[in-house]
Amino acid sequence: MIIRIIISLLIASATAGPGTGGTAARAESPRLAAYSLPDILTLAVQHNPALAGAEGLVQQSHGQQIAAGAYPNPSVSGSAGRGTIRDPSTGTSIIEHTFSVQQPLEWSGKRQARQEAADAGAAGATAALEDTRLTVLADVKVAFYHLLFAQRDLELAAQNVTSVEEVLRTVHARVAAGEATSFDSMKAGVEVQKAKKEVARASSTLLVAKARLNTLTAGSLGKAFSIQGDFQSPTLRLSTDALAAQAIERHPAVRRLSKLAEQAEHTVRFEREARVPNISLMGNYHREAGDESFVAGLSVPLPLWYRRQGEIQSALGAKHRADAERLRAQNELEQAITQHAQEVQTAQGQLQVFETGLLKQAEQTLAVARTSFRHGAASLLDVLDAQRVYRQTQLEYAQARADLSIALARLERALGASL
Repeated sequence: MIIRIIISLLIASATAGPGTGGTAARAESPRLAAYSLPDILTLAVQHNPALAGAEGLVQQSHGQQIAAGAYPNPSVSGSAGRGTIRDPSTGTSIIEHTFSVQQPLEWSGKRQARQEAADAGAAGATAALEDTRLTVLADVKVAFYHLLFAQRDLELAAQNVTSVEEVLRTVHARVAAGEATSFDSMKAGVEVQKAKKEVARASSTLLVAKARLNTLTAGSLGKAFSIQGDFQSPTLRLSTDALAAQAIERHPAVRRLSKLAEQAEHTVRFEREARVPNISLMGNYHREAGDESFVAGLSVPLPLWYRRQGEIQSALGAKHRADAERLRAQNELEQAITQHAQEVQTAQGQLQVFETGLLKQAEQTLAVARTSFRHGAASLLDVLDAQRVYRQTQLEYAQARADLSIALARLERALGASL
């Protein structure tokens, strides 16, 4: 019970931040907001600026779709002024006026290519939003499990302080009884100081992990919060070839680059279609002294000297670059899936070693060393070594659990879907 109280006070002190006294930490700790992983994921989706930026890109692409489907606007012009017949002079004087209308007509192939390019851009923006969402959720999960491990590290460090302080009291009693030397007391005191230093290090790591998680939610968790949850511990058999094929088929990053390549292809077609000039229909009404006329006309630009060779070449270069980016993304996904799947399998193997005997052996060794030390059958060095091995084993076990959860989060990010 005493150990639990000490751990709670240490975690509350680390949560309260620097410059806050122990009394204030104890007063505020019961009011800390406790968040589970689903709660934090929801807050990240609502407040993370990266997602807001991706949503803005989707809105921008929808605006480009509207612009791509717009028709050219007509031009209207008019002029008026007083006019008089001078030769021969008749004295006739009227208000002369001219009214003109011009309507550009776009080549249908160019319009269609522009619209299809805008549609592909909108689909790519939607895929980019999904990809950003995947990245944010994976980052939040990784930060959450880092914080869980930091919290566990602090708990183990506090437990270690309690254990070595108990050893120190036993050594003092044996020194007082003449069964040990003052040098043993000094060694035990040094071990206590080292354990307290580990508590300070773990507290600092905990604060950094909390700040990282809070940053991913744009500060919506607040300055003082706590988390609740546990590491993942599934048993999976993974086929990297099947996972890679699945990811290449439906991962939003690949879909985004595929749509980017498609957009570039439509842009090439648009530039080629643009070699056919737009024509303009014109109508004109003119009224002057002694004359009135209605005129219709047609305006056709002649592409004699330049036929958009530069724009076509630029669009072809953009298409080749988009194709290369898509191939690069596919290769990187295959590499990431292989790496993270191997990390999952390695972490599962390590957990099996810990849970099938290593944890129990370390605990039994420490219990035997403590009992033997109290009865004088073991030296101080024996019990301190057993204590270090036990704490290191517990810490490595927590690290293996954290590694498995983090590897699973990163594997899901590479797959683009939950396992």
